Amino acid sequence: MAQAMKIAIVDDEQDMRQSISQWLALSGFDTETFPSAEEALKSVGQDYPGVIISDIRMPGMDGMQFLKKLMSVDSSLPVIMITGHGDVPMAVEAMRVGAYDFLEKPFNPDRMTELAKKATQVRRMTLDARALRRELGDGGTIMKKLVGASPVMERLREDILDLGQADGHVLIDGETGTGKTLVAHALHAVGAKAGRKFVVVRLAGQDEEALGAKLFGPIEEGGQQPFVEQARGGTLVLEDIEALPMSLQARLLAWMNDQGTPPETRVVAICNLQEGGRTCEDCLRPDLFYRLAQMKITLPPLRARGEDILMLFTRFGDQFAEEYGCAAPAVSAQEAAQLLQAPWPGNIRQLINIAERAVLQSRRGSGTISSLLMNDHDDVEGATMTTEGKPLKEYVEAFERMLIDNTMRRHKGSIVGVMDELCLPRRTLNEKMAKYGLQRSDYI
Repeated sequence: MAQAMKIAIVDDEQDMRQSISQWLALSGFDTETFPSAEEALKSVGQDYPGVIISDIRMPGMDGMQFLKKLMSVDSSLPVIMITGHGDVPMAVEAMRVGAYDFLEKPFNPDRMTELAKKATQVRRMTLDARALRRELGDGGTIMKKLVGASPVMERLREDILDLGQADGHVLIDGETGTGKTLVAHALHAVGAKAGRKFVVVRLAGQDEEALGAKLFGPIEEGGQQPFVEQARGGTLVLEDIEALPMSLQARLLAWMNDQGTPPETRVVAICNLQEGGRTCEDCLRPDLFYRLAQMKITLPPLRARGEDILMLFTRFGDQFAEEYGCAAPAVSAQEAAQLLQAPWPGNIRQLINIAERAVLQSRRGSGTISSLLMNDHDDVEGATMTTEGKPLKEYVEAFERMLIDNTMRRHKGSIVGVMDELCLPRRTLNEKMAKYGLQRSDYI
């Protein structure tokens, strides 16, 4: 059920706010009134389910100060300002600050009702979009796989939601092993084409003529449809776009131009270029590159994701431990610091590999995570053992979060069990779980 929209009326004159409230109530709105901006701010915060109508001239905090405060709390909140005769310059300034619109006294009540209806519609759309963002951030099979609480992962999920709901083609780049194909899946899953075809084509290592036929046709009798036809109306993912020969780049661009606006089939191009100093732009025709790069997502390397590293290592360690029927290896504070400092040139793929090997050697009762990191470092040409040092506070918090997370998993969400093992009073444990975004329901 959609959330009921409110209208908060803020005016120091009792007759005026009651008059506005009664008129809007007769028009079907749920109203509440406040005699001052200070009183209104006690009830109006981020995600307020409605809009504000406020006088601009009030004692104490005036309408302009009130507007600025509201915009700092929630910049998308529609605020309609009521101005006196001669206050139009002030009203224009209010619009510049972020007001939705203004009414000049004496105003037409029907005009106010019309503005209120439009503003509440805008507000409902904003709140619905926010709710969808939260839902996708917390649930959804694909989005759940994009694990991480670091700022770069928060931004990535926001970008996926924004670009997923757009119509244009997308270019995804980033280091190897960062999950580019998974992000392509997520873009499709959250967009308007979610229920339609999703076709992934690997472009690297193929003969030019054969690849051209597979992509665009013509096809031999009884053969498979070309990929552009298989993906018609859905999403066509082109992995290793940098490997596409120039002649086929021209055909791809021509096909994309024939799609119309918005395109019938969305192209998501993935660039896996790893050569030093070269970029995707160096390998593509300028017109094709700029057509794809109008919407671009660059995936963060694992080393830039902070405490996500320990969270992911724990998750994968638990999965492999269950698979192999043994206990997941304990991670010491020293090993946690080493995991955080490792350069991770292979990113998540490399971390998964080390997590599995750590479980296997733990099952044998030998080896350490430190030795695996050292050996992995020796196997990667040009890698350095550690990246830039991080503040001690970051290491401590990351290790503390991992420790509570692991203990909650072992005790299947039993707060008493975690309190006993970690020697923490309930209040301290609750505060730390809130700080690190850990919820008991996730472990039960």
